[in-house]
Amino acid sequence: MSKQIIQSNKVPTPIGPYSQAVIANGFMFASGQVAFNPATGELVLGDIQSETKQVMENIKAILEEAKLSFAHVVKTTIFLSDMQLFAQVNEVYASYFTADFPARETVAVKTLPRNVNIEVSITAVVNL
Repeated sequence: MSKQIIQSNKVPTPIGPYSQAVIANGFMFASGQVAFNPATGELVLGDIQSETKQVMENIKAILEEAKLSFAHVVKTTIFLSDMQLFAQVNEVYASYFTADFPARETVAVKTLPRNVNIEVSITAVVNL
């Protein structure tokens, strides 16, 4: 098996021993993204809509680095600090997809890295 590491300079550098994304066997697997603003290096924590938008923009940058788009995404996983945030997150999330929505699960967890409210990971197909 061969794999290709995807590393975008438009997304914060991983804070541990993992890659932003890996392409293998026709799929791209992107690590969970939180709301780090790559321009400032700071977390975007003002409100859940802003936080979600930054997460989705980070995912977009990874997709673009791999010459992909949200149309290539086949699966997402959303981790939330509180299920009460679901409707607001869903509204922002939906604005990044136009049709043929990916499969998805959304789960509430006790805590997320750096006490953020949302983390999203994706799987994308490389060849449509």
